[in-house]
Amino acid sequence: MTKNSEVEESSGNVFADMGYPNPEEALVKSRLAQRIAELIEEQNLTQVQAAVLLGIDQPKVSKLIRGQLREFSTDRLFRFLNALHQDVEIVIRQKPRTRQQATLSVIPA
Repeated sequence: MTKNSEVEESSGNVFADMGYPNPEEALVKSRLAQRIAELIEEQNLTQVQAAVLLGIDQPKVSKLIRGQLREFSTDRLFRFLNALHQDVEIVIRQKPRTRQQATLSVIPA
């Protein structure tokens, strides 16, 4: 028994594909939070230790690690990265003429 399935190619942003408002910002916040979670793991921090370092409580660390990012601004996520001993660089450049819209992106070093 076979079922006919349609496959739709992704835009490259799952949040845009799912119809989220501000999908570019959601993707950036997601990638920043993913890097923060990786750093917490790499530094062998417990959620309580990470909370002290980041200046938040443990339940917020849990939300951050689980990708519940509604209460975290990109600026706040940048500050968390700084607290985890990471430099954050913001590069602004002209978009290529071949692309219709400018984009936001996170590129970990």
